[in-house]
Amino acid sequence: MWYYDKKLEYPINIKKCDPRMAKYIISQYGGPDGELAASLRYLSQRFHMPTKETRAILNDIGTEELAHLEMVGTMVHQLTKGVPADVMEKAGLGAFYTDHDNAVYPISASGTPFTAAYIQSKGDIIADLVEDLAAEQKARATYENLIRLTDDPDVKDPLRFLREREVVHFQRFGEALRQVQELMGSKKYY
Repeated sequence: MWYYDKKLEYPINIKKCDPRMAKYIISQYGGPDGELAASLRYLSQRFHMPTKETRAILNDIGTEELAHLEMVGTMVHQLTKGVPADVMEKAGLGAFYTDHDNAVYPISASGTPFTAAYIQSKGDIIADLVEDLAAEQKARATYENLIRLTDDPDVKDPLRFLREREVVHFQRFGEALRQVQELMGSKKYY
């Protein structure tokens, strides 16, 4: 169970609509390396982790990814709020507007809807933790690419925060991997 504090993990206050940027940022909402995929991946993998500590790491990070999903959705919403259809179309969001108006919908920047194929839960502890390390690096790289696509400080600031959280998650998954490797390498006494 969680306690939900009704505020974003990091404040977002985008003053200027930019549907072009929203088209790119939405990939971190529903794309292959986005926050929804990360959250579902970690919250699914946690069940077969061998220790309370590793289960807690996956649970904590998976839950935080939901907070990041909320942040990314807020960014997309603020970037497209009130933008008319013709402007959405000029920004390359005509098809999106047709299906979703100005709603936030889990989709990649290329227009592919979210799919469970984006997540992995192999059941092999080492494979899953290495997958998680790679997922965090891919998300970090995506945030860096997004930062390079805008000059708006109101957009860059939360993107930088999210990028830094990916680095922290990578470090935490490294800790979990070391714990599991030590556990697997220890002698069993009967």
